Amino acid sequence: MRKILVSECLYGGRIVRYDGGDVTETNPIFLKWKEEGRLVPICPEVFGGLPVPRPDSQRVGDKVLTGSGKDVTEEYTKGALEAVRLAKEHNVAFAIMKQDSPSCGSKYIYDGTFTGNKIKGQGLAVEYLRNAGFTVFGEEDIEEAKKLLEKLEQND
Repeated sequence: MRKILVSECLYGGRIVRYDGGDVTETNPIFLKWKEEGRLVPICPEVFGGLPVPRPDSQRVGDKVLTGSGKDVTEEYTKGALEAVRLAKEHNVAFAIMKQDSPSCGSKYIYDGTFTGNKIKGQGLAVEYLRNAGFTVFGEEDIEEAKKLLEKLEQND
């Protein structure tokens, strides 16, 4: 059975989001995968050593900064490396990561101005995962991810 790396905030069960909020995924396909034991949850930010709750952070070029300007790139990088390590360890088929996040955004991220504006881009963990050869989807792409999983498992 192929495994899938997922943002822990989507997986649910443990509070990991920067604001302590809940964004547990309820898509029936995702829930079926969870029930089957396919999902490998990770919060790169928590694995990187950041607390919950924590200051909102955004990518600014190659750095990740909090709204007050504190550089948290080191913690984000540590978490990104852990995401790659887990993906390799579990030989995941792909990852499903939380959109817009400075770690997990796969299509869009906030623009670094802390004004709510989004730009095309990817979070640091997603960048590292893709550089390591993993396909990454956002939570709105579960149908597409399901098709890829079915294709991969037909070839197993």
